[in-house]
Amino acid sequence: MITDLALLRLLQLVSPGLPIGMYSYSQGFEGAVEDGLIKNDADAEEWLSGMLVNSLQYIDLPILVRLHTAWQSRDFDNVSRWSQVLKAYRETAELRFEDKQTGQALARLLTDLNIDEARDWRRRPDATLAALFALAAVQWQITMRDALLGYVWSWLENQVVCAVKLVPLGQVAGQRLLGELARMLPAVVDQALLIADDDIGGSAFGLALASSRHEMQYSRLFRS
Repeated sequence: MITDLALLRLLQLVSPGLPIGMYSYSQGFEGAVEDGLIKNDADAEEWLSGMLVNSLQYIDLPILVRLHTAWQSRDFDNVSRWSQVLKAYRETAELRFEDKQTGQALARLLTDLNIDEARDWRRRPDATLAALFALAAVQWQITMRDALLGYVWSWLENQVVCAVKLVPLGQVAGQRLLGELARMLPAVVDQALLIADDDIGGSAFGLALASSRHEMQYSRLFRS
C-alpha cells in the first residue's frame, strides 16, 4: 500500500503545475481536430480511448514497468535501452522531440531536487519522459502500479485539457470526459503489467497521421 508521503510525491509528480512544459503539447490531438476527425465530446472520447487501448497499454506503460524495474535494480544499461526503445516507437519528429524535451526538463527538475541520477539525463538525446518519471517514482518509493496509474492519469488529464481548448468543450464536458475515461485506467494498467517483452508494441495510425500533418500545420497552439 502506498504511504502518505509517497502518495503526496506522486501527486506532485503528476501535477499539471510540474514545470516540464507538458501544456505545450497535444500529441497529435490538435492535428486531428484541424482535420475534422474530432468535432465533439463523443469524438474526443473515442480518440482518447483508442489511444489508451492501442498505444499506452501496449507501449508506454509496459516500457515504464521495465524502466521502473531497471532504476530499482540500478541497471543503467537497461534504463538507456528501454528509453531508446520507447523513443523508437514515436513515429514523427515532433513526438520524438516532445519526449526528449519533457524528459530533459524533468531531469533538470529532479537534479534540482537532489536526485543525482538525473544529472546526466539533462542533455542526453535518448531522454524520455517515462525514463525520468520512473526514476522519480523509484526515488520517492512510489510503487510500480501506482506509478503507472499516475503516469497514465497525467497523460489523460493533459489530453482532456487539449480537448477543452481545441474542440472546444466546456469545462463541465471536459470533467465528464475525464471521469468516463478514468474508469478505463485500472484495467489498462493491469493489462500493461502482464505484457511480455516480445508483446510490447501497438499501432495508432491515426496518431501518426495527425502528428505528421500537424508538423506542417500553418496555424497552431501546440508544439505537437
